[in-house]
Amino acid sequence: MKKYRHETVAGIFVFIGLLCVAYLVIRLGEVSLFSRDAYTLFAHFTSVSGLRIGSPVEMHGIEIGRVEAMEIDQPNQRAIVTFRIKKGIQIYDDAIASIKTAGLIGDRYVSIDPGGGGDILKPGQIITETESPVDIEGLIKRYAFGEVK
Repeated sequence: MKKYRHETVAGIFVFIGLLCVAYLVIRLGEVSLFSRDAYTLFAHFTSVSGLRIGSPVEMHGIEIGRVEAMEIDQPNQRAIVTFRIKKGIQIYDDAIASIKTAGLIGDRYVSIDPGGGGDILKPGQIITETESPVDIEGLIKRYAFGEVK
């Protein structure tokens, strides 16, 4: 009986350890099990070069969400980006979504100027004003070959 008691205690200890590791993975990985704490918005861009699923969405330099999905709108020849925005963040229909670069050669993120002159966007609506990323590589090539004056 004593043998099974030690195995049971060891099993409980391992189980609690696995629960702690799972909790840390969820918290540090910013995984949301329930999506009630965020809502979805969309934006149409001519280019999303360098942007990735999971890239941050920022407003006034503070992260307010993440890029959830990207797909191509074939008839309109545009990229559709889906954002998950934290509940409580109000974005107006005259907002501007821009794809920016963190640093000179850093990762891309979406910066939102929230606007303020119109109605508040509801979940599932589209940010109509967008700015695609600047092609730094193309600018450097043009400068290097003397095409910029």
